[in-house]
Amino acid sequence: MNHELDRELDHELDHEAVLARYDRQIRRDAQTDSPGARVERAGAVVRQIGAEHDWNGVHWADVDASTADAVIAEQVRYYTSAGREFEWKLHSHDRPADLADRLRAAGFVPEPPETVMVAEVAGLPTEPQLPEGVRLFPVTDAAGVRLMADAHDVAFGADGSGLGERLAKRVLTQLTETPDTIVAVVAMAGDVPVSSARMELCPGTDFAGLWGGGTAPRWRGKGIYRALVAHRARIAADRGYRYLQVDASDDSRPILRRLGFVQLSVTTPYVYQP
Repeated sequence: MNHELDRELDHELDHEAVLARYDRQIRRDAQTDSPGARVERAGAVVRQIGAEHDWNGVHWADVDASTADAVIAEQVRYYTSAGREFEWKLHSHDRPADLADRLRAAGFVPEPPETVMVAEVAGLPTEPQLPEGVRLFPVTDAAGVRLMADAHDVAFGADGSGLGERLAKRVLTQLTETPDTIVAVVAMAGDVPVSSARMELCPGTDFAGLWGGGTAPRWRGKGIYRALVAHRARIAADRGYRYLQVDASDDSRPILRRLGFVQLSVTTPYVYQP
């Protein structure tokens, strides 16, 4: 791991230093999050392209007011020619300041923003406290991935979008081909999956990313989300990661803040459909 920024305090993050590290390690030096996808560095842009069930999109763009429109148009041509819907992952500190307006003008549609939150692993609880009757089940194979998809549908409803199935396919591919890049877990109430979560690992960086954690309505407010964070924090600590990073929804942000996470930026997915 890279620990050159020694001025960070044990219990207080140096916001600018951590943000610079996040931009460099997670965005500019992005690694593929799926064995079937590849990260490309094309001029001013760092982007990922893969199959339809993979994440396709722009991690980073070094643009200004004079170059942004042309770079946006090139990404539209590139992904459209490949038949891929894609996302421009815009952060609130990205430049130029009107980049969001330029993306909308080019046909991108914004999805709800999320707060990028970060915490030092060393300061987080690592012992899951679960409500009675709930246990954590590690996901390591196709049967476990099926439970993850079921938990997603229980938490968010089976809306016909196929998101749970696409996610399950991606997770199974990672578990099979690059198991060092993912940790997945399901919270089970008896034989019923009521929540699921995963941790995306970026070998060679200081960051592990937390994803998921949506919980079945009748089990919300009972500490399952916090337990899933603690479970993954313990694994991240064991594997030497310094920070946990989350793109937090409005529901999870207050929980994460109480656990010690702080806001780093705000990210908005701008989606383009061919």
